[in-house]
Amino acid sequence: MLKGLRISFFGSSLTSAYWNGAATYYRGIIRELHKCGHRITFYEPDVYERQNHRDIVNLYYADSVVYKPEITELNRCIEKAKDSDIIIKTSGIGIFDEYLESSVLELKSPGKKIIFWDVDAPATLDRINKNENDPFIKLIPEYDLVFTYGGGEPVVTKYAGFGARKCVPVYNALDPSTHFPEYSNERFEGTLGFMGNRLPDREKRVHDFFFEAATLLPDRKFILGGNGWESYIPTLNNVKRVGHVFTHEHNAFYCSTLATLNINRQSMADYGFSPPTRIFEAAGAGACIICDKWKGIEEFLDPGTECIVVNSGKDLADVLKNLTALDAKKIGHAGYERVYSEHTYNKRAHCIEKELFSCESIVVR
Repeated sequence: MLKGLRISFFGSSLTSAYWNGAATYYRGIIRELHKCGHRITFYEPDVYERQNHRDIVNLYYADSVVYKPEITELNRCIEKAKDSDIIIKTSGIGIFDEYLESSVLELKSPGKKIIFWDVDAPATLDRINKNENDPFIKLIPEYDLVFTYGGGEPVVTKYAGFGARKCVPVYNALDPSTHFPEYSNERFEGTLGFMGNRLPDREKRVHDFFFEAATLLPDRKFILGGNGWESYIPTLNNVKRVGHVFTHEHNAFYCSTLATLNINRQSMADYGFSPPTRIFEAAGAGACIICDKWKGIEEFLDPGTECIVVNSGKDLADVLKNLTALDAKKIGHAGYERVYSEHTYNKRAHCIEKELFSCESIVVR
């Protein structure tokens, strides 16, 4: 297979996971593409205090370009990216998204591919479904390829309906070099941990599952990680809010509780086939995963043996009442074995390469 593509990403952030849940997804994929011999440049804006919360030191697998949130600075980056073989605009950068979505398409030329990578396809599709005048609709057919964070056949079908030439889900996965079993940390010790930033379509589900279970089990300790929960009501004595958890602390977070909870955002749950990054991180750390029910979970973990699926906060409380340390360890180990054998970023990178080279011929310099 041909090697040595020059790939430019325009995304939210590779250097910081602060208010940026896609960071570990980008890192896992880009690291493996680098191992395959490709040269990657990642352009990200200096916004939302992410650069004040950088959590990566040795970024050997990509050239990082952090630009000021100004159009002139962004245009300089676009000009630099012009010589790349592949130019990728991801969704949800948080600034100049609409401008970039059209600007990168102006760089199209023979041998050069322009790709849209949707890291929140349910939200994007819901948005354009509700607004037939959304400018992104006319751009979709212009992209050579659409990658998505997940979503399975429902997302593929929706994108095809909007004229996408091809839509390919690239699911989250495990990066064994960054997520692995680790000793517990007293800061995160408890019965159940949940990590996720407070977002509008996540908040109610966190209330219905995490806070409901905590209310029903006042004698158990619950650990809540992520930004935005400091002012959230209810305040419960048995819920410890630890705020932003840096990526180098993720393994300890997952390994310090009896079990770890994953709750899909409502839009992700509605579409299904959208396993969050945290599922694979937690499985890689050997954690016992408890998650809400969503279509397609069996494609990634087997409910009952490799994870536990619950339908409500009451279900969650009942599971925690009866879950022993030995059972949690068995489930965590089974989940680890499954993702390590089937769901790594190395495997995802080879699928991405297959799609890139199945496009029309690419001039490799």
